[in-house]
Amino acid sequence: MEGKSTGKAIGIDLGTTYCCVGVWRKQHEMVEIIVNEQGNRTTPSMVAFASTERLIGDAAKFQISTNPTNTVFDAKRLIGRRFSDPCVQADIKLWPFTVVEGKDDKPMIQLTYKGEKKLFAAEEISSMLLHKMKAIADQYLKCDIKDAVITVPAYFNDSQKRATRDAGKIAGINVMRIINEPTAAAMTYGFSDAFTGKRTVLVFDLGGGTFDVAVLSVEKGKIAVKAVGGDMHLGGEDFDNRMLNFCVQHFNRKYKVDMCTSAKALRRLRSECERAKRTLSSDVETVIDIDCLYQGNDFFAKIRRAKFEELNADLFERCMEIVKKCLQDADMSKPQIDDIVLVGGSSRIPKVQELLRQFFDRKELCKTVNPDEAVAYGAAVQAAALNDEDVPFMLTDVTPLSLGILVNDDIMKVVVPRNTPIPTRRETSVTTGYDDQTTIVFQVYEGERPLSVHNNLLGEFELKGIQPARRGVPKIEVCFQVSAEGILKVFAQDKQTGTCNEITITNDGGRLNKAEIKRMLGDAQRFLKEDVQMKKKKMAKNNLDSYIYNTKSRVTDAKSKGTVKHSDAEDIIKILNEVEEWLDDSEQAEVGELENQLEQLQFNRLPPFVKNL
Repeated sequence: MEGKSTGKAIGIDLGTTYCCVGVWRKQHEMVEIIVNEQGNRTTPSMVAFASTERLIGDAAKFQISTNPTNTVFDAKRLIGRRFSDPCVQADIKLWPFTVVEGKDDKPMIQLTYKGEKKLFAAEEISSMLLHKMKAIADQYLKCDIKDAVITVPAYFNDSQKRATRDAGKIAGINVMRIINEPTAAAMTYGFSDAFTGKRTVLVFDLGGGTFDVAVLSVEKGKIAVKAVGGDMHLGGEDFDNRMLNFCVQHFNRKYKVDMCTSAKALRRLRSECERAKRTLSSDVETVIDIDCLYQGNDFFAKIRRAKFEELNADLFERCMEIVKKCLQDADMSKPQIDDIVLVGGSSRIPKVQELLRQFFDRKELCKTVNPDEAVAYGAAVQAAALNDEDVPFMLTDVTPLSLGILVNDDIMKVVVPRNTPIPTRRETSVTTGYDDQTTIVFQVYEGERPLSVHNNLLGEFELKGIQPARRGVPKIEVCFQVSAEGILKVFAQDKQTGTCNEITITNDGGRLNKAEIKRMLGDAQRFLKEDVQMKKKKMAKNNLDSYIYNTKSRVTDAKSKGTVKHSDAEDIIKILNEVEEWLDDSEQAEVGELENQLEQLQFNRLPPFVKNL
């Protein structure tokens, strides 16, 4: 359900590998992408638990090679999924961190923090990333941001969207709306210099973990989605995995070992594979060279672009099959597409661009939008529009997955086909399955498989009071109504008796119950307090360390000039060395102890003349 705005709003791209945040600037009529504390416009989607602190973003990525089992990435690939999902099981084999089965088949990430094992849901990890992006915006805009639009892959199902909304709630964000990533990118295109008049656009969004395609009609102030397609498990991480597997086999074959038993070695090699992939987008050859990778053995390999393309050929072809299917769903031919807009870091891969150009009969690709920032840009535009900031944009979306009900023999009867423009209202008729049946249980599903068991159950309700009759005689009218925000209402009515019932399926319930969300909110606040305390501790340590270093330098300089006696200088440096040794050995020292040590040096332990040096 759409949230109510309470002030300035931001747009957040919650990516599989990187996050990005933007805000609409009314005076310039454009979105400003907000840089993080490292000066970067994107932030790694990583959360790490070190021995004494939690690290998010760049800080987490910097230490991943030394702490791989307690550094989480790819949380988006778990959110809203079940532990038994084959995709989850395949990913678990590749991740250095541990994922275990939780209650109700929910995947839980197991980490060690401060000597204790802790379990985290994917929603909690995502909430930490969302809070980080909110904090980046808070600091830059100098206010407490409450409202945000968050983006998700177009092919996310209802459970995944609800789980993302829950992550926002745990992060203390009022989620104004969840919108699809290619739709957000199309909004960015609508503001670009390449946009003129009414255009039909295909957005090709190949990110770190997901792939989306959308065909949209873009006109000044209006965006209408015609069709969407995608694969929730296809992206840059999969290309990295192919190269990683190739390198591991090469290493194991050469040294007759199995390096898969070392999480650190695999993490180091994966990082180099990712770097090599990026290099191969601009060069035709690169080198992976790692000293002492495993058991004292070095790794060296030349990787050519042709080899990388060979390793991922089937994945690249899968992308093109999805593009073809999306065009068919939109009932459009290749010449009807005015622009192909590239989004997502993996869209930079030369082979991907070559296949796209070939598919569209050598048509030039549109590169006027920044692939890494386009989604956050569009989300910020949507946030401003919902926040009544006079942004001239009207969005018409579609249902990404078919909606229907369970009928006999576990068959899902589709009522609202996928890619139906919303808002919409669709009706169908059902009847009883046996004589004198007076009650029907309606189970509402979404998905594209014929059997309901393979699709996603959204909810169920019961219609009682049906007039007893022979099987097939009663006529029950079922109506599906989808609002512009994706809120689904399902009505069922017995036409003879007038008996009716309904169910409303919104995006604000989530898979987490109220107690779980409350607990996670409490944990989030506790982690935030710990982060603040750790920051204070680091500042106190830094202040003490700086004072020791600066005082030593001034005393040494004064001794060399003869303005301080040799014996006095030696006594002062001895005291400073003692405190420095204490600082090195006191990892667990609290803020108060650190501040007290500094105060003692400044006012008690050192001679008064030190202040004047």
